[in-house]
Order: sequence, then structure tokens, then C-alpha cells
Amino acid sequence: MNEASDAAGHPAAPVSSRRRAVPLLLLGVAIAVFAADQLVKNWVVATLPEGESVPVLGEFLQWHFVRNPGAAFSFASGATWIFTILAAVVVVVILWQIRRLRSLPWAIFLGLLLGGVLGNLTDRLTRAPGFPEGHVIDFILTPWMWLGFPPAIYNIADMGIVVGMALFIVITLLGLPIDGSPRQRRRAEAPEASEEPGDGAP
Repeated sequence: MNEASDAAGHPAAPVSSRRRAVPLLLLGVAIAVFAADQLVKNWVVATLPEGESVPVLGEFLQWHFVRNPGAAFSFASGATWIFTILAAVVVVVILWQIRRLRSLPWAIFLGLLLGGVLGNLTDRLTRAPGFPEGHVIDFILTPWMWLGFPPAIYNIADMGIVVGMALFIVITLLGLPIDGSPRQRRRAEAPEASEEPGDGAP
């Protein structure tokens, strides 16, 4: 029987379509996050005064352009090259996982993470003071989100990473496999695999 057919001999077109569509969804989400991040950052650099708050919706939302040498949300300044290496490793791992990817939720999660990591990595590689220690452009300030803590300033790439990690928590709690196989089937196969061939023999 042709490998592209199911057990009944029918063509497995839906499986083949998913194999193509799910990785494309990952790449589409990543490109959207990356493009939005870089386009808005270029607008920020060209338009906003650095180091000054510009009210957008009062205290709810402000623009505050800063150059961040640290990690997401302006944390851990002074170790830019370390974050550059870590970001590059994350990108490689995500691209490696594409070969196993069949799950739509996993595709969205990895796409958000990839787009966000690439957005900030591009800053570290191309912006001042230069490769590989460029400063990330941060500009979104929402003081109400950080009650009791110093307000953090972030960007669209950071938002993509945080939303992606929140989705990852949901995926983990639901037990959704990256290869898209049904959970019920995986659970049913586990006891069968543990049974020995001689069990129940007289």
C-alpha cells in the first residue's frame, strides 16, 4: 500500500495538507510579529524623543523610548552578548522542531516565540553600539501593570514572547503533543506497549 494512504486504502490528503500548512502557520505568525516589531521600532527611533514619556491614553498607555542593553522588559542590563547567543540558540531549536510540527497550537506558540526572539535579536545585531551588543529599542510603558514594582518598558517582540509563553503553559496543561496526535490515542497506546506478549497465555 502507498505510504500516503490510510489503513482503508484512501489517500491521506488531510495529513499531507497539515504537514505543509502547520509549518507555514508558524512562519506566518513569526513574520507578522517580526515585521510589526521592526517597523514600529523604526518609527520610534525616527519620531519619538528618547527618554521622555509621551501620553497616549493617560496613565494607561504611554510611549517612552529607551535603548535597552539587557533582556526583555529592560531586565539584566550589561550582558547583551549573552542574550544574543541565547536568542540565536532559541531560533535554531525552533527551526529544528519544524520537522516534527503537526499541531496548530504549537505552531502559533513557536511562531510568536520565533518572531519575538528574531525582533530583539535583529536589534542586537544591527543597532548601536554595534554587533553583537546592539541595544534593543523599547518604548511601551504601562505603569498600571507593575503595581509595587518599577515600571518596565517593552516592545512588540517582548509581547510576542510573553503571549507565546502563556500559550505554552496552556498547551502543557492540556497535554497537547507537538506532532498533533490525539491525546486519547497516545494514552491508549501506553498500556498496550507495557503489556508483554505472553500475558494471559495458559
